[in-house]
Formats: sequence, structure tokens, C-alpha cells
Amino acid sequence: MAALVEAGYRLGDRNLYLHSPMMRGDDVADLQLRLGGLGFDAGRIDGVFGPDSARALLDFQRNTGLATDGIAGHHTLVSLRQLAARHSGRTPVAQVRELERLRQAQVRLVDRRVALGQFGSCSALAGAVARQLRTRGAQVISLDHPDEEYQARAANGFDAELYLGLHLERDSSSRIQYFSTEGFQSEGGLRLARRCATALGNSLAGNSEIHGMRLPILRATRMPAVLCSLGPPSRVVRATGYIAETLAGAVAAWVDDPASLPEG
Repeated sequence: MAALVEAGYRLGDRNLYLHSPMMRGDDVADLQLRLGGLGFDAGRIDGVFGPDSARALLDFQRNTGLATDGIAGHHTLVSLRQLAARHSGRTPVAQVRELERLRQAQVRLVDRRVALGQFGSCSALAGAVARQLRTRGAQVISLDHPDEEYQARAANGFDAELYLGLHLERDSSSRIQYFSTEGFQSEGGLRLARRCATALGNSLAGNSEIHGMRLPILRATRMPAVLCSLGPPSRVVRATGYIAETLAGAVAAWVDDPASLPEG
């Protein structure tokens, strides 16, 4: 119920500031987006008011001559809206920096840290993918907790460089999901999703749709992340070995050239 209440807030409905537990909601995401569009790096537009958001807010207040109290209250929001209106349409700085990090990343899978999560009765496939990745030299942590937030915390604690989630569904086709919200998307997640969609299209002999989503596992992970919802189950089970091989190949191809945007 608390999550639903927080999701309904609009920017200005309440004061926003660093708090424990951290404040969450659509108003926080709006604040992050506006700060990022002005060049103040509030981190991912994930709707969670954490240390990055607090630093960006203080930098904004300092640069605009406001009281540096770290609170997004009435006066701060008036100034923010006035400046944001003059700079609408700009890509948030966090998105720009993510793409720059991808361009500078190490381009081999050996010793890269991969978090591999599974939901929905696909442990055999997850195990096969983990073996394929380890054979290629990756360090893999396997996660099977049913709670997405738990898996995100574990992936962050492992300091993973990418997260690959697997979910078996009773659909006739597969969906690949990466983090995206209004005004922001994970550049690394999008590129990894397209690689995985191509791999699954080849191994499952069908189209794999790509969707930008705000799922907890995609929002709370600090690295590029995708969730592959696979179907139909009978085809996935029959092709487990081939799917594992092609998904591991997709991860390796993304690591080799993470900044390029495959067609999709």
C-alpha cells in the first residue's frame, strides 16, 4: 500500500530530501529528470531519493543562490521549473555518462562480474547459462530468490557489471525488458536487450519483443540489466542448451562492443 501511495505523488506535493528509509515516488523521478536535464547528475531516474539525488540537489541550490538545505521545497522547485522550462528536451546527464562509461569499458568477458538471476522455474536454463559464461572466463553469481529487490541488492553487493535475469512464462513469444522511464533509459540495458533479443530469436525461432520497463529488478540494479521472459515453456525446455549458448554469446558480444546499438 505504501508503494502505491508514493507512486501517486506529484512534484511539489511534499518536500523531498535524503531520509532513511529513502523517499520513493513519481515526484522523486520527476525531480531527478529535471536536475539531470540541467546537468546536475542525480543518478539513474529511478524514483529513489538517494545520495546521488541529494548531491545533485545541493549542487543545484548552490549554483542558483538558494539556501543549501538539501530540501526540494517550494522555493527550490520554483527555480527548478523556471530553469528546466528553458532547457527542456535535454538528455539527462546520467544517461550521457552511462554511454561514455560503455565506450571506455574493458572489452573482454574474462574476469567480468555477471549477476545471473532466475524466476519462474528455469533453474536448468540458468545453470546452463552460468556454465557457458564461466567457460568464457566470467565471474558469475547465481541468484534464485523470488524477490526482485533482494536479487538487486545481491547483484549490487557483488559489484556486478551486468545483470541477466531469466523468467519462464506461458506465452507464445519472448520479451526482453530493460530499464526505462519517462525521459530516461539505461543505454547499456537497451544495447544488451537488443543483443539478447537477437540471440533468443535465433534459438527459439521466433520474434522477441523489447520493452523499456520500470520493474524493481531493472530499477534497483546499479548496472546495465535485462530481464528475459521466455516462452513457450515447451520450446524453451527443448532448446535449453542452444538458448544458453546463444545468450552467453550475446553477453560476450555486448561486452566486446557495449556502446554500439544493434538494430532492433
